[in-house]
Amino acid sequence: MNFDFIGKRRLWFIIALGIIAFGIAFLIFRGLNFGIDFTGGTKLLLNLPGGFTASQVRDVLAGVEATDANGRTVTLESSYIQETVGTEGQEVVIRTVPLTEEEREKLLAAIAEEWPDFSDEDIRNIENVGPVVGGELLRNALLALLLASIGMIVYISFRFELKFAVAALIPLLFDSFVVITSFSVFNLEVNSPFVASVLTIVGYSINNTIVIFDRVRENLRFNSSFKALPATLNLSISQSLLRTINTSLTTLITVGALLFAGGETLKDFTLPLFIGIFCGTFTSIFLASPLFFELKVRENKARA
Repeated sequence: MNFDFIGKRRLWFIIALGIIAFGIAFLIFRGLNFGIDFTGGTKLLLNLPGGFTASQVRDVLAGVEATDANGRTVTLESSYIQETVGTEGQEVVIRTVPLTEEEREKLLAAIAEEWPDFSDEDIRNIENVGPVVGGELLRNALLALLLASIGMIVYISFRFELKFAVAALIPLLFDSFVVITSFSVFNLEVNSPFVASVLTIVGYSINNTIVIFDRVRENLRFNSSFKALPATLNLSISQSLLRTINTSLTTLITVGALLFAGGETLKDFTLPLFIGIFCGTFTSIFLASPLFFELKVRENKARA
């Protein structure tokens, strides 16, 4: 494939900056929809006799009102619902805003009305989750991301050079930002799967980038002059392009099947993952190598 990836690098940078501006606007005006893993709330584990669907449970929750942490009266329709396997078959986990004793009774009464065989024996567990857990989870996630970034910089600098490491890390931060922004754009609940999706995309994106950089390193052995660098980078990307696209497509097919056939329970994880894989492919092809070239240009000017 004869395509000038490096020559059109400013176009890729403008697209990336446009996405960043779009994401910042959403994060400022809409913010993130933090779940009870971060804000605290009530978690109920219930057995619903006769079976259920997530939409059926959500319809029941839509008719129950509660007071959230800001003192506003809200319905429980946006609560997190998860199906799980219990001792007697399918059970449901419902995570809501913090509920008072009276509000919990209203919720259980609404469930008993929808499932007439529901009784106190079907209440497996009810507990309150504090926001401290969410704070600890967020700190651990940021620490994991920081340690992973430091480890990748050290390893890539050792196996390649520091400029390769910087050019690989910046697209990773961009991918993470896009995944975070997707939670705001689609108003998805930020909970434990949020952390998993961000860390998954970081690992996936760096894999594609390293494959391309490895090809760049091999080609630089034949011609390491600065004048030939754009052609070398374009050749390296072209040689790795089919492999990168095929890897991403097969992964997107799998994640897409989970997204469209996995139900509402998996949507909070699979949708950001789908977007992140697509974005990671874009950054590996169109951002990483052009960023490396820009760093080499600055180095060449400094030497001159």
